[in-house]
Amino acid sequence: MIKRLLMVSLLTAGLSLSAGLLLAADQEPVQEKTQIEEQKQIYGSQLMTQQERAEYRAKMRSAETAEEREQIRKEHHEQMKERAKARGITLPDEPPARGGGMGPGGGMGYGGGR
Repeated sequence: MIKRLLMVSLLTAGLSLSAGLLLAADQEPVQEKTQIEEQKQIYGSQLMTQQERAEYRAKMRSAETAEEREQIRKEHHEQMKERAKARGITLPDEPPARGGGMGPGGGMGYGGGR
């Protein structure tokens, strides 16, 4: 009776542990996800250094009007097209669609859902 109870306990513990390890392996760290998402939002980010991406974001945040931000985007787009051409890389002709960022009223953040 004690052997059977011990066997069931060990089997249950082993299954629980393996299930927990599988769940942990599926999840990326939050910091990595955030960096990947930020890179996707900047046109040509794969051609930029981390410092250049930070400077671009700061420049966009400091722009006071939508027209200023659009001008910054256009200039950046042309710079990235030239850089890609010099490196023999192909980028899409059009800048990525705007929106989806964390502008005014954007996003729910952690725990902001229902």
